Amino acid sequence: MIKPIDRNKIRIRKHERVRKKISGTPEKPRLCVFRSSRHIYAQIIDDTKGTTLAAASTLDETLKGKLEYAGNKAAAREVGKLIGSKALEKGIKQVVFDRGGYLYHGRVKELAEGAREAGLEF
Repeated sequence: MIKPIDRNKIRIRKHERVRKKISGTPEKPRLCVFRSSRHIYAQIIDDTKGTTLAAASTLDETLKGKLEYAGNKAAAREVGKLIGSKALEKGIKQVVFDRGGYLYHGRVKELAEGAREAGLEF
């Protein structure tokens, strides 16, 4: 019998492989993306201390009334802009982008472009 493919396990394996090479420092923290079918989440993390410096998602109060649907590319771009503005408020200009094992395509790409529009460099 053939086992069904568990795509999330494959994604987690990819994410662990990438995390061996990528880590956030106080000068250049990590912008981590998580995507579900209905929402998208972004965090800026300092891995040396293990703390989250800024976070944004489609569940944020500032975006809730603004978004028609939270699981599309337009919503992802708004989350990118929001995380970029929160990072700039805290004095963070450069980050390392962590796709979380997802392809750089669709909603993940839109979030990254929204963060770049807001002024983050990566």
